[in-house]
Amino acid sequence: MTEQDYLLAWAAYAIAALGCLLVWCRMTGWMWRWLREPLRVLVAVLLLTPTIVDPAKELFAPAIAITALDLLFKVGNNAWRAVADLAIYGAIAFAVWLAFCALRWPVERWWQARRAPAAAAVAEEDEPTLRELMSRDERYDEADTRMGAQGERRLRIEPRL
Repeated sequence: MTEQDYLLAWAAYAIAALGCLLVWCRMTGWMWRWLREPLRVLVAVLLLTPTIVDPAKELFAPAIAITALDLLFKVGNNAWRAVADLAIYGAIAFAVWLAFCALRWPVERWWQARRAPAAAAVAEEDEPTLRELMSRDERYDEADTRMGAQGERRLRIEPRL
């Protein structure tokens, strides 16, 4: 295998791995975020981790492929090296993800606290005034039921000042 073939094989694998990662992201899009993100990190580590095959020539191959082929055909002794590389890269990737989450969490809480009064003001502006409610027909109307922020029915009408 020439160096050109080696680079072409890695390019084809990289495109296929990114396609698989995109499909995995679409498949896990419906999940809860704290479950979806670690699964995506795990699949990214499995697909994108290289391991050395021949130390003399410095040839690398995908670690998941080396592990699968060595275990399936029982031909080489590179499976343990590939599993070790997967474990190391996985630990690093999860540590980076946890650091990112530790930084993201206070920023999100600050952002939600900052946006909460603005959202309440917008919701309050959309409410009809007492005069508008009094001018409507007195009959019970489905559009007239008023729901609170937590989903409870609010029967009391507060006038705006």
